[in-house]
Amino acid sequence: MIRPEDISPLTDFKRNTAAYIKQLKKSKRPAVLTVNGKAALIVADAGAYQAMLDELERADVVRSIQRSLDEADAGKVRPAAAVFDTIRRRKRARRAS
Repeated sequence: MIRPEDISPLTDFKRNTAAYIKQLKKSKRPAVLTVNGKAALIVADAGAYQAMLDELERADVVRSIQRSLDEADAGKVRPAAAVFDTIRRRKRARRAS
């Protein structure tokens, strides 16, 4: 969640870059930089950004697993043995032709 205290004009960030970097590292929260009063950029500590990417990746894996479980519950899957049997039959049929 973006907090009001994390929103600043880009010109202020440019004038006080060292102080902003120190605050970003301390708070681990991103800063929203504005141009003409509108959000233009997000600046974040590298560690906090990597943690966010890691969390997004975990969420993607969980969604994928949930989708697979839903497909299994809906009967849209086949046992691996049946799939491998089909592959073997097709391979034999290609060799025979």
